[in-house]
Amino acid sequence: MAAMRQAKFAIGDVVRHRLFPFRGVVYDVDPEFANSQDWWLSIPEEIRPKKDQPFYHLLAENDQTFYPAYVSEQNLLPDAHNGGVAHPKCSELFEVFDGDRYVLKAGVSALN
Repeated sequence: MAAMRQAKFAIGDVVRHRLFPFRGVVYDVDPEFANSQDWWLSIPEEIRPKKDQPFYHLLAENDQTFYPAYVSEQNLLPDAHNGGVAHPKCSELFEVFDGDRYVLKAGVSALN
C-alpha cells in the first residue's frame, strides 16, 4: 500500500494555476483524485495530472467570471502575496483574508 502524501495547501490558502490564468481559495482537499473518470479523461493527455496526489476544490476566478474548480496539487502555486480573491461565495465560508490566508468561519464546514 502506497503512503498518502501530505497536502501542500490547506483550506483558506490562496493559490493560482500553474498553466491557466486563474486563481482561487481552497475550500476542500481530497487526499487523492476523487472526481469522475470522464472528467479526468477530458483533460488533454499531455497535461493530464497523476491521480495519486492531493486535489483541491477552489472558489476560483479569472478576469471574466467566478466558478468552482478542481485542481491537482502539481498545477497549483501559492498566491497569497497577490491578495485575496473576489469570489462572492468567500463570505459564506470565510471570515476574512488575513494577508496570508482566509480564516474559516466558526461553525462552518468547508465540505459544502
